[in-house]
Amino acid sequence: MSYEERGGVREPEDRKPVSDESRTAFVPVGITPVVDGESSVTSEFAIPAGLDVPAVGDSESQTTSEFAIPAGLAQPHGPAAGEHEGSAFSTPRTYSAKDAPPAFTPPGGIPAVSLAKDVPWQDRMRTMLRMPVAERPAPEPLREGGEPGPPVPRVLDLTLRIGELLLAGGEGAEDVEAAMFAVCRSYGLDRCEPTVTFTQLSVTHQPSLVDDPVTAARIVRRRGTDYTRLAAVFQLVDDLSDPETAISLEEAYRRLAEIRRNRHPYPGWVLTGSSGLLAGAASVLVGGDFVVFVAAALGAMLGDRLAWLCSGRGLPEFYQFLVAAMPPAAIGVALTLADVDVRASAVITGGLFALLPGRALVAGVQDGLTGFYITASARLLEVMYLFVGIVVGVLTILYFGVKLGAELNPDAALSSAERQPVWQLVASMLLSLTFAVLLQQERSTVLAVTLNGGVAWAVYGAMHYAGGISPVASTAAAAGLVGLFGQLLSRYRFASALPYTTAAIGPLLPGSATYFGLLAFAQNDVDAGLVSLTKAAALAMAIAIGVNLGSELFRLFLPGAARVGRKAAKRTRGF
Repeated sequence: MSYEERGGVREPEDRKPVSDESRTAFVPVGITPVVDGESSVTSEFAIPAGLDVPAVGDSESQTTSEFAIPAGLAQPHGPAAGEHEGSAFSTPRTYSAKDAPPAFTPPGGIPAVSLAKDVPWQDRMRTMLRMPVAERPAPEPLREGGEPGPPVPRVLDLTLRIGELLLAGGEGAEDVEAAMFAVCRSYGLDRCEPTVTFTQLSVTHQPSLVDDPVTAARIVRRRGTDYTRLAAVFQLVDDLSDPETAISLEEAYRRLAEIRRNRHPYPGWVLTGSSGLLAGAASVLVGGDFVVFVAAALGAMLGDRLAWLCSGRGLPEFYQFLVAAMPPAAIGVALTLADVDVRASAVITGGLFALLPGRALVAGVQDGLTGFYITASARLLEVMYLFVGIVVGVLTILYFGVKLGAELNPDAALSSAERQPVWQLVASMLLSLTFAVLLQQERSTVLAVTLNGGVAWAVYGAMHYAGGISPVASTAAAAGLVGLFGQLLSRYRFASALPYTTAAIGPLLPGSATYFGLLAFAQNDVDAGLVSLTKAAALAMAIAIGVNLGSELFRLFLPGAARVGRKAAKRTRGF
């Protein structure tokens, strides 16, 4: 064939068909395709012929975006020229206070909080701590004329140092948090959240919802019993909380440094003599005579000196209690082996009274009842370790005493105890007095706590010996009265309640039940030992719960203490 007929156009035979030519989907920039009838190269994305597309701007087609606003849809107006970009926490433009739904406000409204100045700062701070942050009333400005306040990190550091002294001194976790919040609030930091555990303190301050929070923490590594220092710290917090007393941050640091440098009010020899008198008074409470008094006092003083020796060598408290429990038990066993007509059980029981950790027990149960379960568990675990140390020390001596032929009778009831009510009352007051000295209390509080301990023993004796009521119920009632009077005295002086309650519960500690339980274990009578130790645990819990209940009853019913509401968690049916 020389030519081929195609639509009236004759083409050379050796030319490829147009449909077989290689086409490109893109046209190079700057090259205009030649329109040669139907033989021109076209793009696959070209607009088909016959489809009319309205031109935008120029007559040439322009590339548009998939996110372009369709025609006929009005574009919303943007922010004005002077308007700044809003925050995610700002009020939406669609929100109107007039047309706001009722769900934003509780049906009864947000309750107003009355924080009377004559109410102790402990109750005021507890009230605000138990409220949501948004409902807490803002503190009144302490400075005028735009004067800047102290830097936030220094305020948080002062707060942690004060909380460390309180926690190391044995104060309850709730009272430590209240004191820390009071310090922060006194310097204008109202959006603060203190957190207290057994060994760590932390406090967080968030200036506003859009600002970064500032957090500081401190570890409590050393603990010591000094209620004089504890009272001085409470006085400092009380002065900081008083709006009429303007204390600068430098002045607060100076007073705190003086508190830390202050020496103990009683020397070492007074403490050793007090431990001996405490043990002797406890032996009289359980039926001992003058010989028993002297023997118990000597054993307790020897145990105290051995404990101080172990402390100076850096031994843990577990071994200190173990060593301190041995001398009273050894003296009691020695008197029995020597056929001396004395009550060896009273001697050993008196020595145990001087060692039982009543302070830590009351603080642990109080933390558990107020909702600080982690701190309560740690405190009660500490009590268990100290008690195990006492058990090991006494059991070691009793075991060797039984092997040597000492006739220790676990059924020897202390029957003569109820026959000496006057001597018992005097001994209980002496026990509370010496306990207060061992706790390094202020001299001005010793008389009050001595009378409180005498009242506690009088109530216990009247209910148990005269009324025939069970010892657990009698102990709980007497401890409740101790807690009530302790709160009354502490609120009168705007101080901590510990100096007025801890020493007063000394006569109620379960020393005799503990001794008879250990003696039963030493003589392989496990059942009787478990019964006696269970009774001792029940008495200890009755003391702790009674003290806390007495404190709560004071806040509920006495005038002036119940003005401030103290909201607590509501839990029913165990969930």
